[in-house]
Amino acid sequence: MSEQSDGAKQLRVVVADDQAAVREPLAAVLGLAEDIDVVAAAADGSEVLAAVAAGPVDVVLMDLRMPVMDGIETTRRLGEEHPDVAVVVLTTFADDDSILGALGAGARGYLTKNAGRQDITRAIRAAAAGQSVLDREVQDRLLATARTKAPAQGQVRGQSLPEDLTPREREVLALIGQGLPNRGIAERLFISEATVKTHINNLFAKADIRDRADAVRRAIEAGLA
Repeated sequence: MSEQSDGAKQLRVVVADDQAAVREPLAAVLGLAEDIDVVAAAADGSEVLAAVAAGPVDVVLMDLRMPVMDGIETTRRLGEEHPDVAVVVLTTFADDDSILGALGAGARGYLTKNAGRQDITRAIRAAAAGQSVLDREVQDRLLATARTKAPAQGQVRGQSLPEDLTPREREVLALIGQGLPNRGIAERLFISEATVKTHINNLFAKADIRDRADAVRRAIEAGLA
């Protein structure tokens, strides 16, 4: 992150979308945020990789369906070559393959193009801070998908979590499984968002949870959601 003259951190962002009619206005609107500097606009995955290589870049706002190299493959390549760069997907597609493919490739956020500017800027800031932000529609799809794969009624459940999870960490996992974002978890438990982040970091480390999508699945498998 670079610093503005007043000392505030400024996020360097690449906007990737194959449609100029989407890419250019989006870059212009995001650039109005005081803490966001759109350093490049890319039409495909190869342009994204070139922009990041020329960097520095903090976050890529990534479309999925692009020529030359699509968003999922580009996200995977970024994870291998530039692991410090966060990816937030912004796409019209909210099907299981797109969502699971992008999150599995390492995307930290997933929004549909119904998201407003505040939602997008919030997701960019969260991703840069190492947090995950999922669109409500995406959360609902993940929950529905995970529940179809949950153990049948009567099967032994709750054994997929380590015994050293604290009661609070189990509560946090249950609320993630219900689709709540960090702010919603904080409000439900009457704690700060910073405390929620600490619980999530500890929970993910203890239970070997990769990302929020994996947390939803584990919560459902354990009978917490």
